[in-house]
Amino acid sequence: MKKLLILLLFIPLVSFGQDETILNFYGEKIDLEEIENYKKDKNFLLSNSEKNIKIQGKILSTCPMKGCWMKIGVENDTVLVRFKDYGFFVPKTGSQGKSTVINGKLSIDTISIKQLKHYAEDAGKSKEEIALINRPEITLSFLADGVIIKD
Repeated sequence: MKKLLILLLFIPLVSFGQDETILNFYGEKIDLEEIENYKKDKNFLLSNSEKNIKIQGKILSTCPMKGCWMKIGVENDTVLVRFKDYGFFVPKTGSQGKSTVINGKLSIDTISIKQLKHYAEDAGKSKEEIALINRPEITLSFLADGVIIKD
């Protein structure tokens, strides 16, 4: 009887210890199927202007003003993610370090000095740091139509 009582008390503790992944969707609803080979698709870009793909990465930062962009780490690259037609935004805070899946168009993009300064302002950089921005930046850019953030 004593063993049964101990077992009954232990069962709820085991069930509370299980983590359940929560998926938060932004923009078009996408699934976790068919996540593509990022390295292969990145090499494809060297001879083409853009590619429709679905990739997975870790969120490095998001726009703290509106959530209108985010930077994600994919393998050894940082990819700037913007959202199609500004039709949706991601959370401004609390997403850093979380896993994400994004669907849309990957491209190599040149970001103007004006746009880089705008991003720096959004990120809360000092006037001195913003003044140091003096040339455009070539970067991997992603125009997402759908995003999943895993909690």
